[in-house]
Amino acid sequence: MNSLDANIRNTKTKGELNSLRDKGNVPAIIYGGEAQNEKISISKKTLKSLIENENFLSSIITLNVDGKPQKALPREIKYDILSDEPIHVDFLRIVSGIKVRIEVPVKFLNHEKSPGLKRGGVLNIVRRKVELKCPSEKIPENLVIDLDGVDIGESFKISSIKLDSDVTPTIQGRDFVIATLAAPTVMKEPEKPAEAEVAEGEEGAEGAEAAPAEGGDKPSAEGDKKEGEDKKPAEEKK
Repeated sequence: MNSLDANIRNTKTKGELNSLRDKGNVPAIIYGGEAQNEKISISKKTLKSLIENENFLSSIITLNVDGKPQKALPREIKYDILSDEPIHVDFLRIVSGIKVRIEVPVKFLNHEKSPGLKRGGVLNIVRRKVELKCPSEKIPENLVIDLDGVDIGESFKISSIKLDSDVTPTIQGRDFVIATLAAPTVMKEPEKPAEAEVAEGEEGAEGAEAAPAEGGDKPSAEGDKKEGEDKKPAEEKK
C-alpha cells in the first residue's frame, strides 16, 4: 500500500492556494464518513510519481496527516489546462461498510504458459478495467486472469473471476466478456516470383507458334488465285 505525507492547510483565498502551489505542493481534501472534511496539502513531486501508476485511482493510499495515518482512496485529480500539472486531489476516507463504485484494472498472468499464444494466437482485450461496487475496505487491487493452459478460441467472462461475496460488477444481468484468445491473423498468399511469371509467358508464346492455323492445312486465298492462273487452259491464251 502506498503512503503519502500530508499537512493540514488553512488556505482561504485563491492567492494563498497559488502560493501553496508555487512552493511545490498540491491542495487536496479528505471527505467521507461521519468525520469532518479535512483540507490538506501534499508534495506535487511525490504525487506525480504515484499518478504514473495506472492503478492510482483504484488503490488505497495511507495519508500521514501531520503524522497521523488514515486510509483514503483517490477519487478525482484536477489538472491545469495549460501545464497539465495536478492542481487538486479529492480523497475518499475509508470507512468500514461504505460502498463505492470504482474501476479496477484487469491483470493477465502467465502469457508464456498459454499454448494458444505460443501458436500465434492473439489476446483481444475487450475491457482493461471493470467497474465494481464494493465496500471501500475491500477494493481489489486488480482482477486477475490466468492464461496458463489457455488455447485459441477460449474467452474470459466476468463469471470466470472470483470476487468477494459483497463485491459485484455494476453491469448486471449478463455475463459480459473481458477478453478472448483469437486465432492468428490470416496471412496473405505470397506473390509469384518474377521468374515464374516469365517462364509462364514464354510457354504461352511457344504454344501460340506451334498451334496450327484454323482449318488445318487449307491454303490461303492468295495461294488459290496463283494456282488457278497456272492451270488456265491453253485455248484461252490467244
